[in-house]
Amino acid sequence: MAKPIDLEVKTVLFEPGKPVENVYFPLDGVVSLVTPLEDGSIVEVATVGNEGAVGVPLITGGTLGVRAICQVRGDGLLLSARGFLTELTSNGGLREVVDRYVPALFGQIAQAAACNRLHTNEERLSRWLLMSHDRVGVDEFSITHEFLGQMLGSRRATVTLSAGILQAAGLIRYHRGRLTIVDREGLEEVSCECYAAIKLELDGALTGAVFTSPN
Repeated sequence: MAKPIDLEVKTVLFEPGKPVENVYFPLDGVVSLVTPLEDGSIVEVATVGNEGAVGVPLITGGTLGVRAICQVRGDGLLLSARGFLTELTSNGGLREVVDRYVPALFGQIAQAAACNRLHTNEERLSRWLLMSHDRVGVDEFSITHEFLGQMLGSRRATVTLSAGILQAAGLIRYHRGRLTIVDREGLEEVSCECYAAIKLELDGALTGAVFTSPN
């Protein structure tokens, strides 16, 4: 039975190399999958919202090579890994959705790797904001410069500059950790092609299916 859970900002759901004990279904908010480095820095490789689940693919006692951390607060549902695998075996509809979602998630990881290497900070920040906007379903949400810098793999000063450019262009409003999407169409124009590519892949994988948690 899935249980309601508050996905509070900075909550770590699992660490790389550690057994994945639960699968999480965000209902709103955003969870990041990040790669931590020896110097303490982290780089985001994917985000998960209400289109997916956090903790798949897995086997009993299995691990993943990323850290899962909540970056935008939201509500979610939690199911034990064992319960999830049981449902996966008995629930053909869930199995179908997972089989379609996992390749799309890996596609997002591959696209993000290219994006982090080739695109400007303003393009990457716009992509991140658009994807988060899709997940939270509201124009205003909480996020700090420090956390954005960690997610984007950039220094805080760089994120401040990039956010200032977007704010000066009238695309966003940012004040004391509260960010508001003012002009979504404008953000889409600034964003690199990675946002559209990731959205197309996720939407295509889940067309005709709704990723709901097991009862």
